[in-house]
Amino acid sequence: MITYDFKEILNCNMCGVFLKGQKILGKRMNCSQGLRPSKKIGITTTVCQCKSCGLIYANPLPIPTIMAQHYGMPPEDYWNDSYFETDDTYFSHQIDRFFKLNVGNSSNVKGLDIGAGIGKAMLAMELRGISAFGLEPSEPFFNHAINSMGISTQRIQNSSIENALYSDNTFDFITFGAVLEHLYNPSESIRLALKWAKTGGIIHIEVPSANWLTNKISNLIYKAQGLDYVANISPMHNPFHLYEFTPKAFVKNGFKNNYDIIFSKFHICTTYLPKFLDTIIKPVMSSTNTGMQLEIWLRKL
Repeated sequence: MITYDFKEILNCNMCGVFLKGQKILGKRMNCSQGLRPSKKIGITTTVCQCKSCGLIYANPLPIPTIMAQHYGMPPEDYWNDSYFETDDTYFSHQIDRFFKLNVGNSSNVKGLDIGAGIGKAMLAMELRGISAFGLEPSEPFFNHAINSMGISTQRIQNSSIENALYSDNTFDFITFGAVLEHLYNPSESIRLALKWAKTGGIIHIEVPSANWLTNKISNLIYKAQGLDYVANISPMHNPFHLYEFTPKAFVKNGFKNNYDIIFSKFHICTTYLPKFLDTIIKPVMSSTNTGMQLEIWLRKL
């Protein structure tokens, strides 16, 4: 059984504004809610949104008393079978984008994958001539990277980002692929990554969008039932998302942490709606920037 400490949030993590006027969106359960959350038994936390930058978060924020209760599971239990299949195109879009943005410096490039998982992105970077390093806090994921993927123990650390040991001004390329939404202090995590990045270094981030149309539709369904539940985030059940982000949140965080946004894009990904609706919903998501995922690239000033 997972036990939690609950921390009251007083300031927006990304833009820093005092949250006295935060917008309350609704409640989120510690299990998958389905269409009828009122029929389920569980614990809820309140989901809020910063009125200044649009960041969505839980308040109070549930923090497991032992972090391994969230990420101590075997990787086979966390990812589906297709994730373990080898694919030469894996992470290629991101590497292509990095080289396009990193004009004038394509040799002796050092990269860091924060939240390296089983090491797939590290291997992809190595194939493209990037000297890759990784940081992975989950011991089972870390062990799989070494024992099953052949990642050298000299290249990957089993540590939280707060306790990681990297020299300042080391990396040309740092990636947070589907990671930042899991971290309890994303702004501080970005600050640390910038510390390890060279001046002019590039940071790639992929996070859930706060404007995902599927969540908005789900929330309307709950509202039609007279319920105050929402579909946003999942702080107390897999995949343990603590935040949803907007481009504006990164713009304002850039003033705090001294970086510029150099590229951003929304991705539709999966709608999680009945397949017959995809032909209608996907074009709407594309034209309104309401897809599931926000891809954003930062440059250290």
